[in-house]
Amino acid sequence: MLHKSSLKTVLIVVLAILVLVVLRYKPWIRSNRATLRVAYLPVTCHLTCPVTDYASRSSTTGTVFEADRYNDFPTIVEALKAKKLDAGFVTVPLAMKMREQGAPIKIVCLGHRDGSEITIRKNMAAQSLRDLKGMKIAIPSPLSNENFLLLKLMKDQGMQPGDLNIQVIAPPDMPTNLAAGAIDGFVVAEPFCSKAERDGTGRPLYYAKDVWPHYISCCLVVHEELIRKHPEIVQDLVRGIVDSGEWAETHRADAAKLVAPKFGQSEALVNYVLTQPPNRVSYRMLNPTDAEIQKIMDMGLGLKLLKKRTPLSELLNRSFIPSLIVPAKIDMSKLASNGR
Repeated sequence: MLHKSSLKTVLIVVLAILVLVVLRYKPWIRSNRATLRVAYLPVTCHLTCPVTDYASRSSTTGTVFEADRYNDFPTIVEALKAKKLDAGFVTVPLAMKMREQGAPIKIVCLGHRDGSEITIRKNMAAQSLRDLKGMKIAIPSPLSNENFLLLKLMKDQGMQPGDLNIQVIAPPDMPTNLAAGAIDGFVVAEPFCSKAERDGTGRPLYYAKDVWPHYISCCLVVHEELIRKHPEIVQDLVRGIVDSGEWAETHRADAAKLVAPKFGQSEALVNYVLTQPPNRVSYRMLNPTDAEIQKIMDMGLGLKLLKKRTPLSELLNRSFIPSLIVPAKIDMSKLASNGR
């Protein structure tokens, strides 16, 4: 049986531990913070999403954002339509299709510029898209700007719609399909192009940025109900995305370290994407112009993937993009304890 002095010592130690735990997690601050799940794919186009997640968890104010990883766009779209999600990253054409079908969502900002490539088997001698006639090329979705990019190049090079065998494959599965010889190439966002390149199975044929300057692929969409009921949360989210992008532009190695676990990829691979070369993907200019969005819509209508011209006022809400964009406050020293 413990003596009174020993029992007192134990109680003091336990109390001290409880005080440290309370001070560490600050429940009196976090209990009043709203939480919002935001869907993303493990592609560098969506890098700002997990960075914003980390930044919000390192803060003691504003909204906590949970970056929710998916492996394909259709699943994100269905979750948004079913209201299981209030926000997520999708391709711009997918957002247009959702709106066309009556989904009450708005594009509130972009997630990136550039960052997609057409990758083919390394041992192929092809120098142009024309050289791939009759071959199997994978896209992430018909309603993706990667598909629009591919079809644009085909038209520019005088190819016919059936000249390529175009297949839909989830982005994470593309490098393994290429290595196995199931496909001859693919067009998708990084890091999957660089993965095939570093694995020695693929090589870039075209960079999107060289074919389509300031190329846009994905955007952040938010339910109108969230905009109407909680504009402060949407404001926090959009500010987090654009400020995270500004931070990533000048902290590329740190960004790679932060998001690699979120992508399920090695830090070396993500670092390669962000630095070799450093302009492979950009996280600035996240406020799209009317002309840029209209161009994508016109392409979708021309390809008959979109059926009607949605007014931009119904599709876009750029009022949440801050006039002053500053780098997000990222404390990398907390990565081990705060990163998930």
